[in-house]
Amino acid sequence: MGTMMSLSRAEAAPVHLMILGDSLTAGYGLPKKDGFQAKLAAALKAQGTAVILVDAAVSGDTTTDAAARLDWALGGGPVDAAIVELGGNDALRALDPSLMRHNLTYILDQLQSRHIPVLLTGMIAPPNLGNDYDDRFKAVFADLGKRPGLIYDPFFLQGLVGHPEYAQPDGLHPNAAGVDIEVRRLEPLVLKLIAEAKAQVIKR
Repeated sequence: MGTMMSLSRAEAAPVHLMILGDSLTAGYGLPKKDGFQAKLAAALKAQGTAVILVDAAVSGDTTTDAAARLDWALGGGPVDAAIVELGGNDALRALDPSLMRHNLTYILDQLQSRHIPVLLTGMIAPPNLGNDYDDRFKAVFADLGKRPGLIYDPFFLQGLVGHPEYAQPDGLHPNAAGVDIEVRRLEPLVLKLIAEAKAQVIKR
């Protein structure tokens, strides 16, 4: 009886979901209510899924920046699951993809060593950097996406590129309608991530 009650409490408890990202998940250029995190939380709530967001998204961050502050982000309280959305600023600065691979590997190693389920969402490089850079950049996410136990989404902005009606005036960041598309597309993967997080909590 006691075990069943504790399982029920674990299943009902909100999941602490960390968003480790850059401006795309920090809600750059948007009112807070229209940003990715707020809209994701609202969509999950509508599904009856309670989350407490751990906001670790910083506009302008490269993978190097995110790796450097990961311990700080994890030290602020419980983290049950994580969405990792990075790489866009590495591409905009034409940083070596091998450095991005090193940083993302470190981030994933740290999260997975703590038994934190991860959704890794990828990025692609702008075409002006050339085919060689593009191939090496894509390979980083394709290779890391094969890691056991990882949920992988190849491209965070899928369905938005080439649709200026979903972009802010800078042409880079989604507007509120674009964020709606992102959230609808990613919601099934996030629900899977949360289910894995609840399973981990029950094991503990």
